[in-house]
Amino acid sequence: MSVEQQRANEAGHPPKGSGLKKIVAASMVGTVVEWYEFFLYATAATLVFGKYFFPATGNDLDGIIQAFLTYAVGFIARPLGGIVFGQIGDKLGRKPTLQLTIVIIGVSTFLMGCLPGFADIGYLAPALLVALRFIQGFALGGEWGGAVLLVAEHSPNKTRAFWSSWPQAAVPVGNLLATLVLYIMSTTLSSEAFLGWGWRVAFWLSAVIVFVGYYIRTNVSESPIFLEAKELVEKEQAVSYGVFEVVRKYPKGIFQAMGLRFAENIMYYLVVSFAIVYLKSVHKYDTSSLLLALLIAHVIHFAIIPQYGRLADRIGRKPVYLAGAVLGATWPFFAFPMFDTRNPVVIVLAVTIGLCLHGLMYAGQPAIMAEMFPTRMRYSGASLGSQVTSIFAGSLAPLLATQWLKDTGSWVPTAIYLVVACAITVVSVLSLKETKGVALEDVDKEDAAREGLLTANR
Repeated sequence: MSVEQQRANEAGHPPKGSGLKKIVAASMVGTVVEWYEFFLYATAATLVFGKYFFPATGNDLDGIIQAFLTYAVGFIARPLGGIVFGQIGDKLGRKPTLQLTIVIIGVSTFLMGCLPGFADIGYLAPALLVALRFIQGFALGGEWGGAVLLVAEHSPNKTRAFWSSWPQAAVPVGNLLATLVLYIMSTTLSSEAFLGWGWRVAFWLSAVIVFVGYYIRTNVSESPIFLEAKELVEKEQAVSYGVFEVVRKYPKGIFQAMGLRFAENIMYYLVVSFAIVYLKSVHKYDTSSLLLALLIAHVIHFAIIPQYGRLADRIGRKPVYLAGAVLGATWPFFAFPMFDTRNPVVIVLAVTIGLCLHGLMYAGQPAIMAEMFPTRMRYSGASLGSQVTSIFAGSLAPLLATQWLKDTGSWVPTAIYLVVACAITVVSVLSLKETKGVALEDVDKEDAAREGLLTANR
């Protein structure tokens, strides 16, 4: 690293000519595309798939539960994708991995829009849906780590949480676009037309936007620190990289990353998925009104995440994350009574507060996880810690909450569930070392010193 770059880094500004904003934009656009497609499935699972791909039982919650089971398949596939693409990303680079994942998700999502329903081909319909969902989740498992680390590794030390929070902010944008498309289709079409073919249009649109994301990602460069780490691995036969190495050398970091992710992942899907189920099944709330509430909440979520990232740079990663975990545990105890008012303004407020509390945890994740692992195994460590958690967190959260609602007719079991999850995350946050302002080069030097390498002294 040059003297000029080092001084700029210490000042908290991007080095001259670094193209950081371009890299942030590329990561964001790709992430918007990927999460548009992923969350499109989540919303459609709640509104459409339960009726279209599964046999009628006389209870709408049964179809929703079955749809959420297929939704969970994507989460099961995500750690596998994280392992495979993490290995590829640590060996070949972040850029080619991100190009591959966006194409895979685009194709699988487009094909979902072409599937016939249960009335046409019986149980083959949900079987094909599950297969495509698995492929989609597999690719997404490798997407997150590459997108956020590409930015984190280019970012200045003092503003890393701010810059790397922007790909996180792209997630609500993807969700916003998916919700917007479904909202337009649901308000302009009859219920029969929307269930018959209208929902397919949103899936087919992925073929258009995937080209945009792919093109933008062809014009980004690998981070200098990754290229240095790759050269080190090639020179030093004793040094390895990837999944097996990070599991062997940094097991504590992986468990800490999983603990950080646990409450955040559960809370998000309770807010954006189960809230729809609760309002629609308990209060028969209008679909278009539900989607409009989510639209408003997603806009605010997008706006607030970078500000939380800036706060994490100013006061530290741990206090911001800790505030999110503690305050997040309180959300269901006031949100569900707010839902019960059936007042549109109050409902929007409840969903928005939930996403704002979630953002306290979500914004700092890329910086924290980037600072936990050395470059040679950073992609694998971040992806593994993040994606394995999704099996036990986000995939089960809406499913369990819906089942408890069916069995008890109450939201209280779900509230207790979130409190326990937040307690686990609090413990994980407290176990962390504060890494605000740390240089990733120093993380690599510490790792190299552990390996006894003279090349640690760059």
